[in-house]
Amino acid sequence: MNKRLSKKGKAPTIYRAPQGRTKTVIPRGLKIKKRAKPVNQRPHVRKKYRLTITPHQSSRSHRLGKRAGKTDAAKYSIEHEPFQKKVLNGYWMKHLPSFNIKRAPWKHYADAAKGYVHGYFKAKGQPPHDWLLVPTNKSIAAIITVKNEEDTIGAILRQLNRLPLDEVFVIVNGSSDRSFDITRNVSHAVVVSYPQAVGHDVGRAIGANLAQSDILLFLDGDIPIQAEKLIPFIYGIENGLDVALNDVTPYLSSFARSDSVTYMKQFLNVALKRPDLAANSMTAVPHALSRKTVKTIGFHPLIVPPKAQVLASMNGLKIGIGGCINVINRNKLREGNVGMKNNTADLIIGDHIEAIKLATEQSGARLDFVDTQRKRAYAGGQRHADDKHYHP
Repeated sequence: MNKRLSKKGKAPTIYRAPQGRTKTVIPRGLKIKKRAKPVNQRPHVRKKYRLTITPHQSSRSHRLGKRAGKTDAAKYSIEHEPFQKKVLNGYWMKHLPSFNIKRAPWKHYADAAKGYVHGYFKAKGQPPHDWLLVPTNKSIAAIITVKNEEDTIGAILRQLNRLPLDEVFVIVNGSSDRSFDITRNVSHAVVVSYPQAVGHDVGRAIGANLAQSDILLFLDGDIPIQAEKLIPFIYGIENGLDVALNDVTPYLSSFARSDSVTYMKQFLNVALKRPDLAANSMTAVPHALSRKTVKTIGFHPLIVPPKAQVLASMNGLKIGIGGCINVINRNKLREGNVGMKNNTADLIIGDHIEAIKLATEQSGARLDFVDTQRKRAYAGGQRHADDKHYHP
């Protein structure tokens, strides 16, 4: 018994039931004191984000990748290469067509890619690295905006370190914590630091202006994301998209219970003849852009993401869904983004109003919605001068 009795001489009677089960009978009037829970004397420890996905080593994809890695280990050496992950990724890409990733779930791709790395280094007699190879030979840049994110920026950068990225830009703005120091210690990223807050969207535009890579991957410093979940955005650009958005639709409430920000996002997509995009927008991260997008619309429109989306659509760039990550519930609660009406919501709504205005300047006051029924002239009405769809 792990219980102390309050009265001596009176102990619980224990007998064995016929079925072999044990039952304890407490005498009447006997009080049992429960042991007090031990007091935790450890000091408060700040929560650390650990993002790991264990590969299914028994899966067929992992075995095939491991076999390919062992084969390449006998043919190639990356020991003296300055950028080993990138070189090994090039060898991995030669095997990629045989894995048919267009139809297989991304979990299978991740298992195969990690199996390849495991098999390669095991054949070389070295411990396997926690690298995650990507389904492209194009150069990739990651752009992260940071403001007082010392609790999360380390986890984000450690995940990015697993990928064969060519460039990493961290835009630290208005931070009063250790975000800058942690970034310098954890990663070889180029850190651009501003003492004043410039805004997440401005930071993304600054990073896009600095980057030279073929694929630009945008993240925020407050949401750690596993490297495995970033692969679909990279592959979206590799597979022909110019803008690969994050599909947040499964994580939103029904239309009747949606907020004004969601309504604005949906309305803009409908106005652009893209109702299939629902409430998905360049406002949400992560998302990825092609180099063609930046060359076509410039980096400055990225300061207002919905305007950049309008320009991308009207210039015939291909916009679609990259991955599907729940950033709705994981978004850090701040003073300015809590409540039905808050500064962040007002900012995003204002951005979409700017975007709608830009769209009307390009396509007319009614956008692309025709007006073929009203004969306004008979009532003294006049059409808008820029309404090319009006028929008197």
